[in-house]
Amino acid sequence: MKVLCIGDVVGSVGCEHLRKVLPKFKKEKGIDFVVCNGENSADGNGVLPTSAQHLFKSGVDVVTLGNHAFQRREIYSYLDEEETIIRPCNFPSPSTPGRGYCVVDMGRTSVAVINMMGQEFIDISVENPYYKVDDILKEIDSKIIIVDMHAETTSEKKAMGYYLDGRISAFFGTHTHVQTADECVLENGTGYITDVGMTGPAVSVLGVKKEIIINRFKTKLSERFENADGECMMNCILFDIDDKSGKTKSVERFDIR
Repeated sequence: MKVLCIGDVVGSVGCEHLRKVLPKFKKEKGIDFVVCNGENSADGNGVLPTSAQHLFKSGVDVVTLGNHAFQRREIYSYLDEEETIIRPCNFPSPSTPGRGYCVVDMGRTSVAVINMMGQEFIDISVENPYYKVDDILKEIDSKIIIVDMHAETTSEKKAMGYYLDGRISAFFGTHTHVQTADECVLENGTGYITDVGMTGPAVSVLGVKKEIIINRFKTKLSERFENADGECMMNCILFDIDDKSGKTKSVERFDIR
């Protein structure tokens, strides 16, 4: 099975670029399943039902989220209703809307997707992801298991990748919006990349107009974020996974303009 994982979609400009390039890319590569981080898919931050639906209609099978999952209250009921949009599993409250993982029946097999959030330098208090993912893996029967870890530090994502090596099919990191060049198959068969990157304007600072961020760093004054425009990119990674063993056979990284 070929599983494509796409980096954080930023605003309507990122959504439109994904819709423009994803269908053709899926056909060219024979992609069977698509996971996309959509926590910034609404203009101005967060995710809305309309931005999530845009991703689904563009060819995404599962949308994962992160620290901005609950930025917009309009998404709360949608997270409870729609099983294939998931938020980090280690939010601490049992009353948190939505779910932290899903299992999608693909006919010949099923694909489980788990979303988790790191603890280092994240502005939200979350439970320890190690214990949480251990509990979830006990509940899942699927051979193919994909994990999106939304985390700030390279070391935290790298450590979790090694911790899960051999127990999941593929691991991809999100949140930094910068694609890393360390894609590989770990020694026990788990496909890995520290951060898959971003879908949105290429000439920007994490999707925001570069002048705004430069001025923020220079003056230390707050300024309203505005998404950049211009040429866009879709950062993504393609895992070729053996259906029977659930192990990754190969990994390929892309930057689609």
